Amino acid sequence: MRPSRIERLSVLIKEVVSEVIFKMKDPRVKFVTVTDVTMSKDMRYAKIFISILGDEEEKKTTFLAIKNATGFIRTELAHRLEIRRIPEISFELDDSIERGVRLANYIEKIVNEG
Repeated sequence: MRPSRIERLSVLIKEVVSEVIFKMKDPRVKFVTVTDVTMSKDMRYAKIFISILGDEEEKKTTFLAIKNATGFIRTELAHRLEIRRIPEISFELDDSIERGVRLANYIEKIVNEG
């Protein structure tokens, strides 16, 4: 079955935003992964979930830098996507990767002890 237009656009936005963040020249932006994009039903709003590796201070600095670059990222989306209306984007911090690593470490520790 063919994915819906919203799903296809979400995947495309995820790819483009990942590439734009990777190519950003801001030294504060490092070790960022776009984990998911959710869109409103009318496709006017996109919530972009990002994971940032590092300590709390690095995460805060990187997240602030990305939030400040929202206009730049949206402009890049407009240049690369062939759609009439570019959605308003917002960023949310996603710590699921970090939780997964912690869980894997706990499991490994338990296996090694037992």
